[in-house]
Amino acid sequence: MRLCACFGVGLDVIEPCGFVFDDRKLKRAAMDYADQLDCVRHASWDDFRACLAPRRLVLLTTKADLPYYRFAFQPDDVLMVGRESAGVPDDVHNAADARIIIPMRPEARSLNVALSAGIVLAEALRQVDGFPMCRQVIEI
Repeated sequence: MRLCACFGVGLDVIEPCGFVFDDRKLKRAAMDYADQLDCVRHASWDDFRACLAPRRLVLLTTKADLPYYRFAFQPDDVLMVGRESAGVPDDVHNAADARIIIPMRPEARSLNVALSAGIVLAEALRQVDGFPMCRQVIEI
């Protein structure tokens, strides 16, 4: 939530999610960024899919072959992460327009979801020149 608020990107939460999602939990997780967060809750996968088109769904998964830094992001791409313990269901995996991976050492299983999202979001924003304006310009 803080990642999305800080970079100015929207957050979609698809129910049922793998955590309790109420106003108290939202406030705690988002800290003082909640008022800067554009968050949409979807009652189901089908509801989310209905809002998605025509944008591409790009899934971060350990079951992909394409490294995220070799993927050509577009400004309206939607990045998706699943649960840390299980990823996404097979039907969601199969519905993704693209599946990308963060290369790691073979003996490592995975990174946590927020860290993975941050790595890939930063690359996507870099590619599409989508970073928010810097508050201060540094002259060299």
